[in-house]
Amino acid sequence: MIEVIGIRFKEGGKIYDFDANTFSFNKGDYAIVETIRGLECGYVAKGNNSISEEDLNKPLKKVIRPATKEDIKQLEENHKKEAEAFKICEEKILAHGLDMKLIEVEYTFDASKILFYFTADGRIDFRELVKDLASVFRTRIELRQIGVRDESRMLGGFGICGRPFCCKTFLHDFQTVSIKMAKEQGLSLNPTKISGTCGRLMCCLKYEQESYEHLLRHTPKVGAIVRTPDGQGKVIENNLITGMLKVVLDKRPDAGPSIYERHSVKIVKDAQIKVEQEELEALKGIE
Repeated sequence: MIEVIGIRFKEGGKIYDFDANTFSFNKGDYAIVETIRGLECGYVAKGNNSISEEDLNKPLKKVIRPATKEDIKQLEENHKKEAEAFKICEEKILAHGLDMKLIEVEYTFDASKILFYFTADGRIDFRELVKDLASVFRTRIELRQIGVRDESRMLGGFGICGRPFCCKTFLHDFQTVSIKMAKEQGLSLNPTKISGTCGRLMCCLKYEQESYEHLLRHTPKVGAIVRTPDGQGKVIENNLITGMLKVVLDKRPDAGPSIYERHSVKIVKDAQIKVEQEELEALKGIE
């Protein structure tokens, strides 16, 4: 068994596992660890827990040591310098006339590198900007272009549900979300209803998708031909949650639909849920 802790380097960021290396940590502590960027000071999001070596996907890097008061002070100073670097970089972007939006600045723990995160509609030639920034800060400079979802994660905010963004608080990895999910869940394919602040499909569409897929396997879809206690008919509306169906009977096509519970009918020929080409075109760019 190996003692493992979970380290988070940024608020709402992904939690990375590290070998505790004989140290004992509680949630809320800070630790110095070795990463691909060098030494970093991270927040302990998960305290010590034992995991068998067979359950590990790959060998874990070991914690170097618990963070000291001086380390925490260094981290705070880095955050102050990040705010100043942000202002300077914005001025340089304006001076170079670059069509890009600066989102966040991040210092590595030992200040050997500064990372500038930005968004832009296309590719940006920022070589001169890098040279200019390097002459100011006298350290390694790296510019990273990010997508709109990463921008929302970094900046944070509130969704239409009134709660803080999932990606900022607990969603560590972006899930694949599709327009078909929205249609299978019976949602209006209105971009303003199914897209988040980032302009992409809401991540929460993924949360209940497995339940909807299960219900769809047991519920006749709209357009399905079913056999009811009163004869054969066609489903014109269904409610996956309640399991109630509205069926127009073949023997009474001009009458109003009859209502049945899904378990009281048998499927003769089920329908399929398809996203039409016109719908895809209307929602182009939000997936």
